[in-house]
Amino acid sequence: MSIVRLAVFDCDGTLVDSQRSIIESVRHAWLAEGLEPPSDEFIRTGVGLRLDFAIPRLVPDSPREVHDRLIERYKQAFFEIRQQPGHEEPLYPGTLEVLDRLEADGILLAIATGKSRRGLNATLDRHGLTGRFAILKTADDGPSKPDPTILCDAVKEAGAEFDTTAMIGDTVFDISMARAARTHAIGVSWGYHPVDELKKAGAATVIDRYADLPGNLHRIWSL
Repeated sequence: MSIVRLAVFDCDGTLVDSQRSIIESVRHAWLAEGLEPPSDEFIRTGVGLRLDFAIPRLVPDSPREVHDRLIERYKQAFFEIRQQPGHEEPLYPGTLEVLDRLEADGILLAIATGKSRRGLNATLDRHGLTGRFAILKTADDGPSKPDPTILCDAVKEAGAEFDTTAMIGDTVFDISMARAARTHAIGVSWGYHPVDELKKAGAATVIDRYADLPGNLHRIWSL
C-alpha cells in the first residue's frame, strides 16, 4: 500500500494575506459597540483562532453578551468589506507554483483553518483554488486551534499517518496544534507571528519563501 504524504496549510497569513480585512472588521465592530479598537499588532496576535476565542481575548474584561455582539458585528463587517469593489486578499508570492509542485510530487493537500467554512470557500473561489485541496477543516468542524482535533481529523480522513503529515502555518497556534497532534510543523516567516515565537513553539523549520517548502517537506519525511 502506498504511503500518503499530507501537507496541511493554514489559510490567513499562510496562503492569503487577509490582515487588512481582519483589522478593518475588528475596527468596525469595536466602533459600532462604542469601544476603542485594539492596536493592529494586538489584533494580529489572535489571527488563526476561531472567532469565539479570538474576540474575547481582545476584550477579556467585557461580559459575554458584548463578546457575542462583537462577533456578529465582525462577521457583518467582514462580509461587507469583501463586497467592496477593489477588495483584495492576495495570495502570497509562490503559492500557486508550490501547490502545483507538491501535487506533481504526489503530495495530498489539505487546509486546517480557524475560518468558517463559508469564509474559506469564498477565499478559495476568489483565487481559483476550489478543488485544489482534498480536505478542508474549518471552525465549523471542531474546537479552535491549538486544539489538535481538526488536524487529527484531516490526517484520518486522508488515510495518512501523523509522521507523514506536515502542518504549514504562520502562527504559534498552527505550530502548537501540529505538535499536539504529533505531526511535523513548518512555520512561514511572512505571516502574523514572529519567527522566534514559531521556533519557540516547536517549528521544525521556518521558511522565508514558498520555493523552500518542497525541499523541506522531503527532508523531514526522509529522516
